[in-house]
Amino acid sequence: MKVKGNVLIARKNFVEERFGAEGWERLLGSLPDADRAQLSVPLSAVGWYPFGIGQRLDAAIVKVLANGDHNVFKRMGAASALSNLTTVHKHFLVKGNPQAFLAHAPLIYKFYYDTGRREYEQLGPNSGTLTTYDADTFSHVDCLTVVGWYEQALKMCGAKEATVVEEACRAQGKPFCRYRLQWTL
Repeated sequence: MKVKGNVLIARKNFVEERFGAEGWERLLGSLPDADRAQLSVPLSAVGWYPFGIGQRLDAAIVKVLANGDHNVFKRMGAASALSNLTTVHKHFLVKGNPQAFLAHAPLIYKFYYDTGRREYEQLGPNSGTLTTYDADTFSHVDCLTVVGWYEQALKMCGAKEATVVEEACRAQGKPFCRYRLQWTL
């Protein structure tokens, strides 16, 4: 499985904003030579990169910079949504209508991952579920970025409060990843 370069760019931007350029350099120094070489050159936002490089980068972020706190990935997901949904993917936002935005979830998924699919099911006027199927690779921290990304995206659609809870995770042996979303307008 591969991920879009904008996923790695979002992580780099997050690290540099929160931990400075020296934090990024420290992080690079902890990675294998091949990963360091690939992450040291300008990344292409539309290019595809091996999911494994992202996994190793994520593990290094937790170990080197976040003192073992995996919740850093929820904050990273929110920062990614702020970045992407105000620039390259702003056309997906539907102000005042989170349901219309969430209907785009299958298409949005394809902008970030090259295998698998994501489905959205509306449960009520201010709730629903997102389910990710058939991804070749997966990780708990990647799921946390999804949680943070969608919480922030719902707020950008006009939700005053938004909660996304992962109910099932392939990284924990489930057959899919499922997120329950609720918000108030």
